[in-house]
Amino acid sequence: MTSPDVLVRVATAHGVTTLTLDSPHNRNALSTALMTQLLAGLAEAVADDAVRVIVLDHTGPVFCSGADLKETAMAYASGTVPAGMLGDVLAAVWECPKPVLARVAGPARAGGLGLIAAADLAVCADEATFAFTEVRIGVIPAVISATVLPRLHPRAAAALYLTGDTFDGRRAAEIGLVTASVPADGLDDAVRGYCDSLVRGAPAALAGAKDLLRRPATAELRAELARLSAVSTGYFLSDEGREGVMAFRERRLARWVPAPDGDPGEQAG
Repeated sequence: MTSPDVLVRVATAHGVTTLTLDSPHNRNALSTALMTQLLAGLAEAVADDAVRVIVLDHTGPVFCSGADLKETAMAYASGTVPAGMLGDVLAAVWECPKPVLARVAGPARAGGLGLIAAADLAVCADEATFAFTEVRIGVIPAVISATVLPRLHPRAAAALYLTGDTFDGRRAAEIGLVTASVPADGLDDAVRGYCDSLVRGAPAALAGAKDLLRRPATAELRAELARLSAVSTGYFLSDEGREGVMAFRERRLARWVPAPDGDPGEQAG
């Protein structure tokens, strides 16, 4: 029986290690515990010469809801926000010498989008939804921008970052967030097809090809993630950030959302 403390399950077969986010009770939020286990799983897969490909998967209907806002809210008391570890996770995926493929069967938000973008390949179900909703809770998609912006078409990035609107898998493929979007019943076949192709590549050659593809370079990425983590912390600890997170947790509109004309009682706060 799987321990309830195991938030990332690890399975290896035929040269493919699958790291499955298994925290459905909070929509696979990136808690400190989950990120710690994900980093450990990545390191173990990298160290195993028999592993040729790494797949990021998930249980439950949601791929990843982003930061664990309950944990973030609790951190307010200490005057800090646990943003640094997200940078470590994104860097570990981006720098991984072995191909990383994200299998996305359901919604992804915030840090989950950074994780998808950090992977070399990502395949999602057409029905999966995505959104950069940070501005709606008074913060910005700072840390994840290090991996997301190199993937997205600039005009699409501007529209989605500023509006926070939701988009589907087909749109995600059009703008470069994912490699391919397929019907839900074809997702596993698509992932298997990519894995079958990837294991045919020579390990050193695959690592070298990844070096060619990485932009920015590793040192630049680490520096940028550190800078963006500090920016993210500032927004989360701002008055708007505190209000936005609280409004989200209380399922109400934030105070800055205008009330409908003639109905001031509809304005949150």
